Amino acid sequence: MQTAIRGAMLTFKDDPFQRDLKDCMVYESDALIVMDGGKITAVGKASDLIAALPAGVEVTEYKNSIIVPGFIDSHVHYPQTQIIGAYGEQLLDWLNNYTFIAEQQFAQKEHATEVAEVFLREQLKNGVTSATVYCTVYPQSVDAFFEVASRYNMRVQAGKICMDRFAPEALLDTPQRAYDESAALAKKWHGNGRNEYVITPRFAPTSTPEQLEMVGQLARDFPTALIQSHVSENVNEVEWVKSLYPECGSYTGVYHKYGLMRERAIYGHGIHLTDEELDIFADTKAAVAHCPTSNFFLGSGAFNVKKAKDPSRPIRVGLATDLGAGTSFSMLQTLNEAYKAAQLNGNALSAGHAFYLASRGTAEALGLADKIGTIAPGFEADLAVIDLHSTPIIDYRMKYCKDIEEALFIQMTMGDDRAIAATYVAGNKVYGRD
Repeated sequence: MQTAIRGAMLTFKDDPFQRDLKDCMVYESDALIVMDGGKITAVGKASDLIAALPAGVEVTEYKNSIIVPGFIDSHVHYPQTQIIGAYGEQLLDWLNNYTFIAEQQFAQKEHATEVAEVFLREQLKNGVTSATVYCTVYPQSVDAFFEVASRYNMRVQAGKICMDRFAPEALLDTPQRAYDESAALAKKWHGNGRNEYVITPRFAPTSTPEQLEMVGQLARDFPTALIQSHVSENVNEVEWVKSLYPECGSYTGVYHKYGLMRERAIYGHGIHLTDEELDIFADTKAAVAHCPTSNFFLGSGAFNVKKAKDPSRPIRVGLATDLGAGTSFSMLQTLNEAYKAAQLNGNALSAGHAFYLASRGTAEALGLADKIGTIAPGFEADLAVIDLHSTPIIDYRMKYCKDIEEALFIQMTMGDDRAIAATYVAGNKVYGRD
């Protein structure tokens, strides 16, 4: 059934890191977005489109708000929902003392389903309509996640972790099990509705060379599947990888050797990548998931997005919450931290550039830019509505706001889940704050 929403609208038609922002950002102060069959069928000035709507089409108007593409989270661990805010530690100790303990509970599918429900409801409450997700080594944790996401008809990408060393025995598979279980899950879920399977070696240290060979075979056997893992998050981790794979030259070189650097491959963090590694990313069209809240929480560092997007050698960059080392489901809060990471690297990150990263930029990083991340006819109708006056102090601050870019900056530095007035997935309202 055809429906429509009306209000101010923001979207992007190009990459503002490569073009002038004003040529990339599309803002309409009073837009009408018409949806049918899960897709956007018309977008434009409300005054131009409203009269052409068939009789009986319901129009929901959002005042003092802005409609944006649904946020896309490019790197997140749903099993870590229960350990958000776990005190202390840097990366490797945090994995051993918190993550690996929590993940063993996902041998029970009932537990996995419970956590998936909490995780996805929180994402929708924060305007996140699509996510690229790490499950656990247990296939049932993948089934549970996809089953819950399918009830909301979300576009999600997820995979079973492959890991055969340096973790508790209960969380280890083998090279052959990693292949067999991942292949079975991919055949079951990849392209099933809006679900996509993701080939998921946890990170280079927890896979033997024999397992990475099998993961590379998976990548060849499922050429349209996403690949996800971690790279250069922590300086100690980088040195560990060099000691385990000295012949590869770099952390990125490990993934490159085993055929895991390609378009639709995305690696979390990338804080300490060398120029040579960035060249590999650019040449292979692989992407980095920028995880600023997690990077700060674990003391890992500040990813330099301006350097990564350098027009002389740009790489694809997505934005991510990276729960549970990430500390918020809110993409607005994630943008707040991304701004601070840019500042620590001596750069500014404008609100326009930031909102691009959270929508079209992440869609491009994931190879989904033809489906999501943009408000235009033919795209999937995944939308978030931001209330520009969601708290008393934001309402007060907005009295002194000069233009749309300042309004967006106020939202990304002061906003949180309270700012999300509504979330639409495939044209259906799946969350409403009131």
